Amino acid sequence: MGGPTPHASDIEGTVVRRGEADYRDVRAGELWNRFTPDRHPDAIVRAASERDVPPALELARSQGWRVAVRAGGHSWCGSPLRDSGLLLDLSALRRHHIDTAAATAVVQPGVVGAELAGELATRGLAFPAGHCGNVAVGGYLLSGGLGWNSGQWGPACAGVRGIDAVTADGAVVHCDENEHSELFWAARGAGPGFFAVVTAFHLALRPRPAALATTSYVCPSEDLETAVRWATEAARELPAHVELSFTLAAMDPTRPPTAGGEVVLGVVATAFAESRDGAGRALAPLSDHPDTVTPVSRRIAEPTTLDALYAASARLWPENHRCVADTLWSDADYVTLLSRLAAALGRAPSGRSLVLAPLKPASTDPELLRNMAFSVLGTSYAVPYAIWDDPARDEANVDWLRDTMAAVEPLGTGHYIAEADLTADPSRARRSFTPEDWDRLGAVRTAYDPHGVFHPYLSP
Repeated sequence: MGGPTPHASDIEGTVVRRGEADYRDVRAGELWNRFTPDRHPDAIVRAASERDVPPALELARSQGWRVAVRAGGHSWCGSPLRDSGLLLDLSALRRHHIDTAAATAVVQPGVVGAELAGELATRGLAFPAGHCGNVAVGGYLLSGGLGWNSGQWGPACAGVRGIDAVTADGAVVHCDENEHSELFWAARGAGPGFFAVVTAFHLALRPRPAALATTSYVCPSEDLETAVRWATEAARELPAHVELSFTLAAMDPTRPPTAGGEVVLGVVATAFAESRDGAGRALAPLSDHPDTVTPVSRRIAEPTTLDALYAASARLWPENHRCVADTLWSDADYVTLLSRLAAALGRAPSGRSLVLAPLKPASTDPELLRNMAFSVLGTSYAVPYAIWDDPARDEANVDWLRDTMAAVEPLGTGHYIAEADLTADPSRARRSFTPEDWDRLGAVRTAYDPHGVFHPYLSP
Protein backbone atom coordinates (compact mmCIF):
# COMPACT_ATOMS: atom_id res chain seq x y z
CA MET A 1 0.00 0.00 0.00
CA GLY A 2 1.26 3.45 -0.86
CA GLY A 3 4.34 2.49 -2.90
CA PRO A 4 7.03 4.91 -4.09
CA THR A 5 5.53 8.30 -4.82
CA PRO A 6 7.32 11.36 -6.20
CA HIS A 7 8.05 13.87 -3.44
CA ALA A 8 6.87 11.36 -0.80
CA SER A 9 10.06 9.38 -0.13
CA ASP A 10 10.49 11.00 3.29
CA ILE A 11 7.00 10.05 4.50
CA GLU A 12 7.30 7.26 7.06
CA GLY A 13 3.57 6.63 7.16
CA THR A 14 1.36 5.48 4.29
CA VAL A 15 0.35 7.31 1.12
CA VAL A 16 -2.76 5.96 -0.59
CA ARG A 17 -3.89 7.44 -3.90
CA ARG A 18 -7.37 7.32 -5.33
CA GLY A 19 -7.67 4.27 -7.56
CA GLU A 20 -5.33 2.10 -5.50
CA ALA A 21 -6.64 -1.15 -4.09
CA ASP A 22 -6.77 -0.01 -0.47
CA TYR A 23 -8.18 3.45 -1.13
CA ARG A 24 -11.84 2.61 -0.57
CA ASP A 25 -11.30 1.01 2.84
CA VAL A 26 -8.84 3.69 3.97
CA ARG A 27 -11.24 6.47 2.95
CA ALA A 28 -14.14 4.79 4.77
CA GLY A 29 -12.04 4.62 7.94
CA GLU A 30 -11.37 8.35 7.99
CA LEU A 31 -14.74 9.22 9.58
CA TRP A 32 -16.39 8.01 12.76
CA ASN A 33 -19.80 8.65 11.23
CA ARG A 34 -21.24 5.87 9.06
CA PHE A 35 -23.06 8.51 6.99
CA THR A 36 -20.07 9.15 4.73
CA PRO A 37 -20.32 11.99 2.22
CA ASP A 38 -19.65 11.32 -1.46
CA ARG A 39 -16.36 13.22 -1.50
CA HIS A 40 -13.04 11.71 -2.56
CA PRO A 41 -9.57 13.18 -1.95
CA ASP A 42 -6.87 12.45 -4.52
CA ALA A 43 -4.64 10.98 -1.83
CA ILE A 44 -4.67 10.16 1.86
CA VAL A 45 -1.50 10.40 3.95
CA ARG A 46 -1.58 8.62 7.28
CA ALA A 47 1.24 10.26 9.19
CA ALA A 48 3.38 8.00 11.37
CA SER A 49 4.72 10.95 13.38
CA GLU A 50 4.99 14.72 13.30
CA ARG A 51 8.01 14.26 11.00
CA ASP A 52 5.64 13.29 8.20
CA VAL A 53 3.83 16.61 8.14
CA PRO A 54 6.38 18.77 6.21
CA PRO A 55 6.91 16.18 3.43
CA ALA A 56 3.14 15.61 3.19
CA LEU A 57 2.65 19.34 2.64
CA GLU A 58 5.48 19.30 0.10
CA LEU A 59 3.76 16.45 -1.73
CA ALA A 60 0.53 18.48 -1.83
CA ARG A 61 2.29 21.59 -3.11
CA SER A 62 4.10 19.62 -5.80
CA GLN A 63 0.80 18.19 -7.06
CA GLY A 64 -1.18 21.40 -6.73
CA TRP A 65 -3.42 19.76 -4.13
CA ARG A 66 -5.22 21.53 -1.33
CA VAL A 67 -4.88 19.95 2.11
CA ALA A 68 -7.49 18.92 4.68
CA VAL A 69 -6.50 17.61 8.12
CA ARG A 70 -8.08 14.91 10.26
CA ALA A 71 -7.28 13.87 13.84
CA GLY A 72 -10.20 11.80 15.15
CA GLY A 73 -12.69 11.94 12.28
CA HIS A 74 -15.61 12.88 14.53
CA SER A 75 -16.87 15.75 12.35
CA TRP A 76 -20.62 15.28 11.90
CA CYS A 77 -20.60 16.75 8.38
CA GLY A 78 -17.34 15.04 7.43
CA SER A 79 -15.47 18.28 6.99
CA PRO A 80 -11.99 16.67 6.55
CA LEU A 81 -13.24 14.58 3.63
CA ARG A 82 -13.01 16.79 0.53
CA ASP A 83 -13.21 16.25 -3.18
CA SER A 84 -9.72 16.30 -4.66
CA GLY A 85 -6.61 17.34 -2.78
CA LEU A 86 -4.84 15.57 0.05
CA LEU A 87 -6.27 14.35 3.35
CA LEU A 88 -3.63 14.37 6.09
CA ASP A 89 -4.56 11.90 8.83
CA LEU A 90 -2.93 12.64 12.21
CA SER A 91 -4.76 9.97 14.22
CA ALA A 92 -1.51 8.07 14.91
CA LEU A 93 0.01 11.12 16.65
CA ARG A 94 -1.01 10.07 20.16
CA ARG A 95 1.95 10.89 22.39
CA HIS A 96 1.46 13.04 25.45
CA HIS A 97 3.64 14.27 28.28
CA ILE A 98 2.17 15.41 31.59
CA ASP A 99 4.13 17.55 34.05
CA THR A 100 2.24 16.90 37.27
CA ALA A 101 4.13 19.45 39.36
CA ALA A 102 3.61 22.25 36.84
CA ALA A 103 0.03 21.13 36.00
CA THR A 104 0.77 21.26 32.28
CA ALA A 105 0.71 18.80 29.40
CA VAL A 106 1.92 18.56 25.82
CA VAL A 107 -0.58 16.52 23.84
CA GLN A 108 -0.57 15.41 20.22
CA PRO A 109 -3.76 15.80 18.16
CA GLY A 110 -4.70 12.12 17.95
CA VAL A 111 -5.04 11.67 21.72
CA VAL A 112 -8.71 11.01 22.57
CA GLY A 113 -10.53 12.75 25.39
CA ALA A 114 -11.29 9.72 27.58
CA GLU A 115 -7.67 8.58 27.41
CA LEU A 116 -6.40 12.01 28.40
CA ALA A 117 -8.96 12.41 31.19
CA GLY A 118 -8.15 8.99 32.62
CA GLU A 119 -4.41 9.63 32.65
CA LEU A 120 -4.87 13.05 34.24
CA ALA A 121 -7.19 11.67 36.92
CA THR A 122 -4.48 9.31 38.19
CA ARG A 123 -2.35 12.40 38.81
CA GLY A 124 -5.06 14.46 40.50
CA LEU A 125 -5.51 16.68 37.44
CA ALA A 126 -8.24 17.43 34.90
CA PHE A 127 -8.95 19.17 31.60
CA PRO A 128 -12.31 19.98 29.95
CA ALA A 129 -12.21 17.17 27.38
CA GLY A 130 -15.15 16.56 25.06
CA HIS A 131 -18.37 14.91 26.21
CA CYS A 132 -17.81 11.98 23.81
CA GLY A 133 -14.85 9.99 25.06
CA ASN A 134 -13.64 8.97 21.59
CA VAL A 135 -13.27 12.54 20.30
CA ALA A 136 -9.62 13.36 19.57
CA VAL A 137 -8.25 16.62 20.92
CA GLY A 138 -7.10 17.93 17.52
CA GLY A 139 -10.33 19.15 15.90
CA TYR A 140 -11.98 19.58 19.30
CA LEU A 141 -9.46 22.14 20.58
CA LEU A 142 -9.17 23.92 17.23
CA SER A 143 -12.95 24.44 17.27
CA GLY A 144 -13.02 25.89 20.79
CA GLY A 145 -14.11 22.80 22.67
CA LEU A 146 -17.37 22.77 24.63
CA GLY A 147 -16.62 19.97 27.08
CA TRP A 148 -17.01 18.85 30.67
CA ASN A 149 -17.46 21.64 33.23
CA SER A 150 -16.95 24.38 30.64
CA GLY A 151 -19.27 26.66 32.62
CA GLN A 152 -16.50 26.95 35.20
CA TRP A 153 -13.37 26.21 33.15
CA GLY A 154 -14.43 27.91 29.92
CA PRO A 155 -14.11 26.42 26.45
CA ALA A 156 -11.29 23.90 26.26
CA CYS A 157 -9.21 26.19 24.05
CA ALA A 158 -8.93 28.58 27.01
CA GLY A 159 -6.53 26.02 28.44
CA VAL A 160 -4.36 25.96 25.31
CA ARG A 161 -1.22 27.94 26.16
CA GLY A 162 0.63 27.23 22.94
CA ILE A 163 0.78 25.03 19.86
CA ASP A 164 3.46 23.45 17.72
CA ALA A 165 2.49 23.68 14.08
CA VAL A 166 3.63 23.31 10.50
CA THR A 167 2.63 26.20 8.25
CA ALA A 168 1.65 26.09 4.58
CA ASP A 169 5.25 26.62 3.45
CA GLY A 170 6.49 23.70 5.56
CA ALA A 171 7.98 25.78 8.39
CA VAL A 172 7.86 24.22 11.88
CA VAL A 173 6.83 26.89 14.38
CA HIS A 174 5.82 27.32 18.00
CA CYS A 175 2.88 29.67 18.57
CA ASP A 176 1.70 31.37 21.74
CA GLU A 177 0.77 34.86 22.87
CA ASN A 178 4.29 36.08 22.05
CA GLU A 179 5.37 34.03 19.03
CA HIS A 180 3.18 33.89 15.93
CA SER A 181 0.44 35.32 18.12
CA GLU A 182 -2.08 35.75 15.29
CA LEU A 183 -1.82 32.09 14.29
CA PHE A 184 -2.18 31.17 17.97
CA TRP A 185 -5.35 33.28 18.20
CA ALA A 186 -6.81 31.52 15.16
CA ALA A 187 -5.91 28.07 16.52
CA ARG A 188 -8.20 28.71 19.48
CA GLY A 189 -11.52 28.49 17.65
CA ALA A 190 -11.05 28.51 13.87
CA GLY A 191 -12.00 24.83 13.65
CA PRO A 192 -11.93 22.96 10.33
CA GLY A 193 -10.94 26.12 8.46
CA PHE A 194 -7.61 26.39 10.28
CA PHE A 195 -4.73 26.98 7.88
CA ALA A 196 -1.80 25.11 9.43
CA VAL A 197 -1.20 21.64 10.88
CA VAL A 198 -1.05 21.45 14.67
CA THR A 199 1.28 18.68 15.81
CA ALA A 200 1.07 19.38 19.57
CA PHE A 201 -1.02 21.40 22.03
CA HIS A 202 0.51 22.85 25.21
CA LEU A 203 -2.19 22.71 27.89
CA ALA A 204 -2.75 24.26 31.30
CA LEU A 205 -4.42 21.71 33.57
CA ARG A 206 -6.89 21.96 36.46
CA PRO A 207 -7.11 20.18 39.82
CA ARG A 208 -9.28 17.08 39.50
CA PRO A 209 -12.73 17.48 41.10
CA ALA A 210 -12.80 14.98 43.95
CA ALA A 211 -16.53 14.25 43.72
CA LEU A 212 -19.03 14.14 40.87
CA ALA A 213 -22.78 13.87 41.38
CA THR A 214 -25.80 14.13 39.10
CA THR A 215 -29.39 15.20 39.57
CA SER A 216 -31.72 14.28 36.72
CA TYR A 217 -35.39 14.43 35.81
CA VAL A 218 -37.30 12.97 32.88
CA CYS A 219 -40.51 14.88 32.25
CA PRO A 220 -43.40 14.26 29.84
CA SER A 221 -43.80 16.66 26.93
CA GLU A 222 -46.90 18.28 28.43
CA ASP A 223 -44.72 19.49 31.32
CA LEU A 224 -42.04 20.95 29.05
CA GLU A 225 -42.83 24.64 29.51
CA THR A 226 -43.23 24.43 33.29
CA ALA A 227 -40.16 22.20 33.76
CA VAL A 228 -37.92 24.36 31.59
CA ARG A 229 -39.00 27.55 33.37
CA TRP A 230 -38.39 25.93 36.75
CA ALA A 231 -34.96 24.56 35.83
CA THR A 232 -33.91 27.81 34.17
CA GLU A 233 -34.87 29.76 37.27
CA ALA A 234 -33.18 27.24 39.60
CA ALA A 235 -30.02 27.51 37.51
CA ARG A 236 -29.56 31.08 38.72
CA GLU A 237 -28.61 29.59 42.09
CA LEU A 238 -26.30 26.90 40.71
CA PRO A 239 -22.55 27.49 41.08
CA ALA A 240 -20.41 27.60 37.94
CA HIS A 241 -19.14 24.05 38.53
CA VAL A 242 -22.60 22.56 37.92
CA GLU A 243 -23.24 21.67 34.28
CA LEU A 244 -26.96 21.79 33.43
CA SER A 245 -28.46 20.66 30.14
CA PHE A 246 -31.82 19.89 28.60
CA THR A 247 -32.30 16.87 26.36
CA LEU A 248 -35.26 16.15 24.10
CA ALA A 249 -35.59 12.51 23.10
CA ALA A 250 -38.19 9.97 22.06
CA MET A 251 -39.89 8.09 24.86
CA ASP A 252 -39.46 4.96 22.72
CA PRO A 253 -36.27 5.15 20.61
CA THR A 254 -37.12 1.80 18.98
CA ARG A 255 -40.35 3.01 17.36
CA PRO A 256 -40.63 2.36 13.59
CA PRO A 257 -39.70 5.15 11.16
CA THR A 258 -42.56 7.56 10.30
CA ALA A 259 -44.57 6.29 13.28
CA GLY A 260 -44.04 9.48 15.28
CA GLY A 261 -43.73 9.28 19.01
CA GLU A 262 -43.94 10.97 22.37
CA VAL A 263 -41.08 13.28 23.26
CA VAL A 264 -39.71 13.55 26.78
CA LEU A 265 -37.61 16.27 28.35
CA GLY A 266 -34.49 15.41 30.29
CA VAL A 267 -33.10 17.86 32.84
CA VAL A 268 -29.60 16.77 33.85
CA ALA A 269 -27.23 18.61 36.19
CA THR A 270 -23.75 17.36 37.05
CA ALA A 271 -21.63 18.89 39.82
CA PHE A 272 -17.82 18.81 39.62
CA ALA A 273 -17.04 19.42 43.28
CA GLU A 274 -14.32 19.13 45.89
CA SER A 275 -16.31 16.76 48.13
CA ARG A 276 -19.42 14.62 48.07
CA ASP A 277 -21.14 16.99 50.49
CA GLY A 278 -20.10 19.91 48.33
CA ALA A 279 -21.63 18.24 45.26
CA GLY A 280 -24.90 17.76 47.13
CA ARG A 281 -24.99 21.38 48.22
CA ALA A 282 -24.22 22.56 44.69
CA LEU A 283 -27.16 20.57 43.31
CA ALA A 284 -29.58 21.58 46.08
CA PRO A 285 -31.49 24.19 43.99
CA LEU A 286 -32.75 21.32 41.83
CA SER A 287 -33.74 18.98 44.66
CA ASP A 288 -37.42 19.96 44.70
CA HIS A 289 -39.53 20.30 41.59
CA PRO A 290 -42.83 22.22 41.43
CA ASP A 291 -46.10 20.36 42.00
CA THR A 292 -47.13 21.20 38.46
CA VAL A 293 -44.35 18.98 37.10
CA THR A 294 -44.87 15.20 37.21
CA PRO A 295 -41.54 13.54 36.37
CA VAL A 296 -41.45 10.12 34.78
CA SER A 297 -38.27 9.58 36.82
CA ARG A 298 -35.99 11.56 39.10
CA ARG A 299 -32.59 11.03 40.71
CA ILE A 300 -31.21 13.45 43.26
CA ALA A 301 -27.48 14.09 43.78
CA GLU A 302 -26.40 10.57 42.89
CA PRO A 303 -22.62 10.06 42.97
CA THR A 304 -21.15 9.35 39.55
CA THR A 305 -17.80 9.05 37.78
CA LEU A 306 -16.32 10.41 34.59
CA ASP A 307 -16.37 6.88 33.17
CA ALA A 308 -20.10 6.72 33.82
CA LEU A 309 -20.62 10.09 32.14
CA TYR A 310 -18.71 8.90 29.10
CA ALA A 311 -20.79 5.70 29.02
CA ALA A 312 -23.98 7.77 29.05
CA SER A 313 -22.70 9.84 26.13
CA ALA A 314 -21.86 6.68 24.21
CA ARG A 315 -25.46 5.53 24.59
CA LEU A 316 -26.75 8.80 23.12
CA TRP A 317 -24.32 8.77 20.19
CA PRO A 318 -23.76 5.05 19.51
CA GLU A 319 -21.00 3.61 17.33
CA ASN A 320 -21.74 2.39 13.80
CA HIS A 321 -24.69 4.70 13.22
CA ARG A 322 -25.39 7.40 10.70
CA CYS A 323 -25.55 10.95 12.06
CA VAL A 324 -26.12 14.52 10.98
CA ALA A 325 -26.23 17.51 13.30
CA ASP A 326 -26.46 21.28 13.31
CA THR A 327 -26.06 23.99 15.91
CA LEU A 328 -27.79 27.21 16.86
CA TRP A 329 -26.84 30.04 19.15
CA SER A 330 -29.88 32.16 20.03
CA ASP A 331 -31.07 34.93 22.30
CA ALA A 332 -34.50 33.29 22.60
CA ASP A 333 -35.45 31.80 25.96
CA TYR A 334 -35.25 28.03 26.30
CA VAL A 335 -39.02 27.60 26.50
CA THR A 336 -39.46 29.14 23.06
CA LEU A 337 -36.49 27.31 21.57
CA LEU A 338 -37.25 23.88 23.03
CA SER A 339 -40.98 24.05 22.30
CA ARG A 340 -40.25 24.39 18.59
CA LEU A 341 -37.60 21.69 18.70
CA ALA A 342 -39.83 19.28 20.63
CA ALA A 343 -42.56 19.63 18.00
CA ALA A 344 -40.02 18.86 15.30
CA LEU A 345 -38.56 15.90 17.18
CA GLY A 346 -41.99 14.32 17.39
CA ARG A 347 -41.88 14.09 13.59
CA ALA A 348 -38.34 12.67 13.38
CA PRO A 349 -37.95 9.62 11.08
CA SER A 350 -35.72 7.93 13.67
CA GLY A 351 -36.51 7.34 17.31
CA ARG A 352 -32.80 7.69 18.15
CA SER A 353 -32.68 11.34 17.10
CA LEU A 354 -32.43 13.90 19.88
CA VAL A 355 -31.83 17.53 20.81
CA LEU A 356 -29.21 18.67 23.30
CA ALA A 357 -29.43 22.15 24.82
CA PRO A 358 -26.79 23.01 27.47
CA LEU A 359 -28.02 25.88 29.62
CA LYS A 360 -24.57 27.49 29.92
CA PRO A 361 -22.38 25.75 27.35
CA ALA A 362 -19.37 27.92 28.17
CA SER A 363 -18.29 30.41 30.78
CA THR A 364 -18.85 34.06 29.90
CA ASP A 365 -15.88 35.13 32.02
CA PRO A 366 -14.03 37.62 29.76
CA GLU A 367 -10.67 36.39 30.99
CA LEU A 368 -11.47 32.81 29.94
CA LEU A 369 -12.67 34.01 26.52
CA ARG A 370 -9.72 36.28 25.92
CA ASN A 371 -7.56 36.07 22.79
CA MET A 372 -9.41 33.39 20.84
CA ALA A 373 -11.35 33.11 17.61
CA PHE A 374 -14.07 31.18 19.44
CA SER A 375 -16.81 33.32 20.93
CA VAL A 376 -20.16 32.87 22.63
CA LEU A 377 -22.76 34.06 20.12
CA GLY A 378 -25.99 33.90 22.13
CA THR A 379 -27.62 33.38 25.52
CA SER A 380 -29.09 30.00 24.59
CA TYR A 381 -27.76 27.10 22.55
CA ALA A 382 -29.16 23.91 21.01
CA VAL A 383 -27.96 21.03 18.82
CA PRO A 384 -30.42 18.75 16.98
CA TYR A 385 -29.01 15.34 15.99
CA ALA A 386 -30.53 12.94 13.48
CA ILE A 387 -29.27 9.44 14.31
CA TRP A 388 -30.28 6.35 12.33
CA ASP A 389 -28.84 3.10 10.98
CA ASP A 390 -30.67 2.33 7.71
CA PRO A 391 -28.98 3.76 4.57
CA ALA A 392 -32.38 3.78 2.86
CA ARG A 393 -33.46 6.48 5.34
CA ASP A 394 -30.60 8.87 4.61
CA GLU A 395 -32.63 11.42 2.67
CA ALA A 396 -35.50 11.40 5.16
CA ASN A 397 -33.21 12.06 8.11
CA VAL A 398 -31.19 14.80 6.41
CA ASP A 399 -34.44 16.46 5.32
CA TRP A 400 -35.71 16.27 8.90
CA LEU A 401 -32.61 18.03 10.23
CA ARG A 402 -32.87 20.76 7.60
CA ASP A 403 -36.60 21.27 8.30
CA THR A 404 -35.93 21.36 12.05
CA MET A 405 -33.25 24.00 11.67
CA ALA A 406 -35.52 26.03 9.41
CA ALA A 407 -38.09 26.09 12.21
CA VAL A 408 -35.65 27.67 14.68
CA GLU A 409 -33.32 29.56 12.34
CA PRO A 410 -35.35 32.80 12.73
CA LEU A 411 -34.39 32.66 16.43
CA GLY A 412 -30.70 32.19 15.65
CA THR A 413 -27.77 34.50 16.27
CA GLY A 414 -25.04 32.16 15.02
CA HIS A 415 -23.61 28.63 14.96
CA TYR A 416 -20.84 26.66 16.66
CA ILE A 417 -18.24 25.69 14.07
CA ALA A 418 -17.40 22.30 15.62
CA GLU A 419 -20.83 20.74 15.04
CA ALA A 420 -22.47 23.05 12.50
CA ASP A 421 -23.74 21.46 9.29
CA LEU A 422 -21.47 23.39 6.96
CA THR A 423 -23.16 21.79 3.95
CA ALA A 424 -26.55 23.29 4.83
CA ASP A 425 -25.92 26.89 3.82
CA PRO A 426 -22.96 28.99 2.62
CA SER A 427 -23.38 31.25 5.66
CA ARG A 428 -22.79 28.52 8.28
CA ALA A 429 -19.04 29.06 8.65
CA ARG A 430 -19.23 32.87 8.55
CA ARG A 431 -22.04 32.93 11.11
CA SER A 432 -19.95 30.83 13.51
CA PHE A 433 -17.86 33.92 14.30
CA THR A 434 -18.45 37.56 15.06
CA PRO A 435 -18.08 39.74 11.94
CA GLU A 436 -14.85 41.19 13.35
CA ASP A 437 -13.38 37.75 14.03
CA TRP A 438 -14.43 36.47 10.59
CA ASP A 439 -12.57 39.34 8.94
CA ARG A 440 -9.57 38.77 11.20
CA LEU A 441 -9.51 35.06 10.31
CA GLY A 442 -9.45 35.99 6.64
CA ALA A 443 -6.52 38.34 7.18
CA VAL A 444 -4.53 35.76 9.17
CA ARG A 445 -5.23 33.11 6.53
CA THR A 446 -3.91 35.45 3.84
CA ALA A 447 -0.75 36.03 5.86
CA TYR A 448 -0.01 32.38 6.65
CA ASP A 449 -1.48 30.62 3.61
CA PRO A 450 -1.28 33.14 0.75
CA HIS A 451 -1.34 30.45 -1.96
CA GLY A 452 -4.32 28.53 -0.56
CA VAL A 453 -2.54 25.30 0.35
CA PHE A 454 -5.25 24.44 2.89
CA HIS A 455 -8.90 23.90 2.01
CA PRO A 456 -11.20 26.73 3.14
CA TYR A 457 -14.32 25.95 5.17
CA LEU A 458 -16.60 23.30 3.71
CA SER A 459 -19.70 24.76 2.04
CA PRO A 460 -22.70 23.34 0.12
